[in-house]
Formats: sequence, structure tokens, C-alpha cells
Amino acid sequence: MDIDTAAAIPPLDTSDPALIPDPWPTFTALRERDPFHWSKYGYWVVSRHEHVRDVLMNRKDFGTGDFAANLRLFYGPDFDVLANPAYRWLSEVFIMQDPPQHTRIRNLVVGSLTAKRVRAMEPRIREIARELTDGFQARGHADLITEFAYKFPVMVICDLMGIDYEAPEMADLIAAIPEAFTVFEARILSPAELALANRRILELEAFFEAQFADRLANPRDDLLTALARTGQEPDGLSVHEAITVTIGLFGAGFETTANIIGNGLHALHAHPEQWARLVADPAGMASGACEEALRHQSSLIATYRTALADTTIGDHPVRAGQRVLTLIGAANRDPRKFADPDAFDIARGDAGHLTFGGGIHFCVGAELARIEARVAFEHLARTLPHMRVDSANAH
Repeated sequence: MDIDTAAAIPPLDTSDPALIPDPWPTFTALRERDPFHWSKYGYWVVSRHEHVRDVLMNRKDFGTGDFAANLRLFYGPDFDVLANPAYRWLSEVFIMQDPPQHTRIRNLVVGSLTAKRVRAMEPRIREIARELTDGFQARGHADLITEFAYKFPVMVICDLMGIDYEAPEMADLIAAIPEAFTVFEARILSPAELALANRRILELEAFFEAQFADRLANPRDDLLTALARTGQEPDGLSVHEAITVTIGLFGAGFETTANIIGNGLHALHAHPEQWARLVADPAGMASGACEEALRHQSSLIATYRTALADTTIGDHPVRAGQRVLTLIGAANRDPRKFADPDAFDIARGDAGHLTFGGGIHFCVGAELARIEARVAFEHLARTLPHMRVDSANAH
């Protein structure tokens, strides 16, 4: 990398609000002109598909590292990370841990959230999609984000977990997720944001603690009972571990899918010829629409790893203990991997995107998210073929 070329790239600031509506020019500049970018916060930023994939797949040289030390890169050396309930919860989620603890918990979760259990839900998932469009179709208009993109996966995850979606506390519980999950963001939270995240995670923990007490006393055929029952196995989940895992599954279970559906609908209607393709063959093209929405409008923009030993990415040296931010959104538009990567093409037929991560941290809910998004796109194209997305008046 030519030093003058790299110096011409402004330092990446992940808290820059301009990145939210349109991160792609920044991502392109980094990927093409400074693929091993040194952040002002003290970590490497990699953005090419090959490099991102290499980091995500390399379990020997990269892991999650020291959670508290990683947070102190942002907050400073005196910040008491684990004194904050929201960060304490995040530190215990298995996706933030390395083997052997990660392996033990992930295997127990996968054993409960089986592909068979998820696939058996497809008829009910289709029924939920139909119920939602029946609710607003006659009205002639709807806020598709709140009335479908979010509501649809929330109802599905509630059904899977055996939670009553109509219960009076559910609206507040759902609102708690984005307010608690700000701790996933790679930035310094304001005192008000952190206080809110702490309060919300304690509320979520209290809710699911009551749910698990009920499942242990009154087992059912649902995911929460399956998770609770692992505690009866050798080295199974403790109730605290089950609560921690469930909050992550509950939140990711609708946040990710809502993003796929919302971003996908926006892209489909920004490219009317792609919507027409989907409408012409809903069953045949819905899976392609899902994968292209995942690639083109990555639900997961970036994720961190820590070097566990002196290593290299490509031929670039990385020292043990250094953090690496993998820009998944940039990798998913790398022209070295995808032809005409900025084009939205539901017939692309290449699911080589990295939106669900990779390696031992590959998303455990990927199967469910794919089924939900495929069903959503197929159902909307079949039921509302003449719909128009009014993004100008979205808020």
C-alpha cells in the first residue's frame, strides 16, 4: 500500500452518522485504496472479501479475545465494563466467547434450535404472513416496516419460543431489544444510552427468568422448554446461561429478519425490474431475493475479532492482541468476488456473501431467517403484486 494513498483516506469513524444512510462510498474507498486500515481507536479494519473471510474462518489465530479490554479501547483504561449489566450480559453471550465455553453453549443451543424444528414451522410462518397482509390489504396502505417487516419475525420468534405475542407486556419487551442492543455497537455510548441499555437488559432478564421457571414447572413443546431441559443434562445450560442465550436469540430473531425484509423491499422497489421478476415467479425467485438482500444490503455490517497470536491477513502482519474490524458490508460488494457488485440482481445465484458471519461464529439462526425472508418475499409478491414502496415518506 502506497503511504500517500493510504493517508488520503479519512480515518474511519464508526460513530459518524453519515455512515448510516449511505456507508458504501466510504466502504469502497477503504476496500480499494486502504484494505488494511488503521483505526484511530487502535484496531485494523479489513474490507476485502478474501481478507474478511480469512479472519472469520480462522479459529486458530482469531477469536473474540478479552471482552473488557476490547471495550476499553473506546471508553479508556479506567472504565468498569462488567459493572454495567448490559455489557456484563453481552460478555456472557456465546457469540462473544471463545472455545471451549463458546463450543459448549453453542452446541446446546443448536441441539435445541434444530433445523427440523425450524423447518417444521414453515406452514405457521406462511399463516402469520397471510394474517398480517389480511389485516391491512383492504385499507390500501400500510407502514410496511412496523406492520410487516418487524411484526412478522416477532410473531414467528414468539411462536417458536412459546411466548404469547398478545400479552400486554410484549410491546414494551419488543421495544427493549433495540435499546438494550446498543451495546453491540462499536462506539462509546452516552451516559443516557448506557443507563437505558442497563435498565432494559435487567427487564429482559427478569421476564425470561419467569418464563424459564414456568417451563421447568410446566414443560411444553417449544424452544424455551428445549433450552430449559438442557439443564438436566451433564454440563447443560444453567438457568442464567439459558436466559442470556434466549435474550440474544429473541432479539436477533426479529432484528435481523426485519432488516432483510425492510432493506429487501426498499431495494426491490428501487429496482422495479427486479420486483417484476419476483412477481412473475414468486416461488422461484424468493430465495434469490433473500440472498441478494443479504448481500447487497448487509444486515450485519461489521464484526470484530482479536488476534490470538502473531499472524497475517493476506501478507499483512497482525500482532497478538490487536483487534480487527471485518467490514462485512464492504466485503459483500467486493468486485473481486461479485460481478457488478453494486447492482441489485435477485437472479445472481451466488450466496457467497458473509452476512451470517463464518466459521465457529456462523449465525445459529440463519436457517430461520432465510425461511422467514423467503416466505415474506414470496407472499408479498403473490398477494400484493402492484404494491409500491413510498420511501420518500418513510420515517
